[in-house]
Amino acid sequence: MFGFGNSLYRDRIPDDPSGDLGGNWFESYAKPALSGSVENAHGEWFAKVSAVGERTFDTPPVPLVGSAQSSFKVEDMYIGWRSGKTMPSLGENALEFSLGREQYKIGHGFLLWDGSAEGGSRGGFWSNARKAWGFAGLGKLNAKNNKFELFYLDRDELPENNSNTKVAGANYEFVLDTATTIGATYMHFMANPDGANNPLPARDGMNVYNLRLYSAPLRQLRQLSFEFEWARENNGDLIQSTAWTAQAAFEFSKVKWTPKLSYRYAFFKGDDPATPANEAFDPLLPGFYDWGTWWQGEIGGEYFLSNSNLVSHQARLHLTPFASLSGGLIGYSFKFDQLPAGVTSKNLLSEIDLYADWKVNSNFIVSFVAAVAHPQDAATQAYGRTSNFTYGMIYVAYSY
Repeated sequence: MFGFGNSLYRDRIPDDPSGDLGGNWFESYAKPALSGSVENAHGEWFAKVSAVGERTFDTPPVPLVGSAQSSFKVEDMYIGWRSGKTMPSLGENALEFSLGREQYKIGHGFLLWDGSAEGGSRGGFWSNARKAWGFAGLGKLNAKNNKFELFYLDRDELPENNSNTKVAGANYEFVLDTATTIGATYMHFMANPDGANNPLPARDGMNVYNLRLYSAPLRQLRQLSFEFEWARENNGDLIQSTAWTAQAAFEFSKVKWTPKLSYRYAFFKGDDPATPANEAFDPLLPGFYDWGTWWQGEIGGEYFLSNSNLVSHQARLHLTPFASLSGGLIGYSFKFDQLPAGVTSKNLLSEIDLYADWKVNSNFIVSFVAAVAHPQDAATQAYGRTSNFTYGMIYVAYSY
């Protein structure tokens, strides 16, 4: 369940002479699931089926979210086989194959995670209950410290906004030790080749190259960790772009509440109007694994900034007062990489997010967020916003 009051920001409710900006937004979903596996001398067969019923009960009248809508449809529905103990020289479950509707992600979701679209005619835009690909064919080889994956993915998109995005590729990860993982991925994207009907013409035929490193390299100081990720998109004159991110973090493991400090820089190239080629980075299909990834900012990233033509600085303090309660503070500074038409400043927005996650018991999880964002010159020129944004949210989930 998710509720959001006064959600229009600056747009008046249509046909309302009062000029009311306070459109409310409420949505919820349920996701029942059933999974199982059968082992025998030839390995293990496994399968899962789930469905998502979701509804947006009330919403601001903007295209991003859609009007009040509901839907009920299958989410996961796949079958697979893994080798179990049949290949002792390679290790347990060295081989795995699966087909059907299932989730699949690369790394920490910087480029590829969200396999299904939300909002519009389906409802449930913010809660993002659907993540399974419309079809996924996966083959995996786990050989000691090495993981090889081949994948073919067809995104489950909204019928009213279907770019027919598909992606095939290969992923490799090497685990140097329990604290360091090196990864490399190649992806080839396919989309609707009809430019007149394709909202993402540069995506058809695009090749994407991705390198990443997650490491706590000092054996005597595992509290110090680093992350780095780089991506290159290439499709001739249709797109030539790059993005990268780097993060450093330190956890004070012997201090009360285990404070963890981190800083992250993220760069997503914008289009240079002085060149004939398109350099604007395609954000692709990122996902959420922690606060601030990869929708950056509970105000900026959730509602009007995308991972394209964007430079962000993130500073974060995370605290764990109890095993059942954690939270922290995140500060952002957002800038344009390239100046859009009519904009003379690159300074977009500064934002502070306060968050908390409370595991009430084995079934209930409650999250709290409060945020404030200050629009700078670029936001005023590009979006007409001069006053601060303020935001508060309570999210309740019950798992069973």
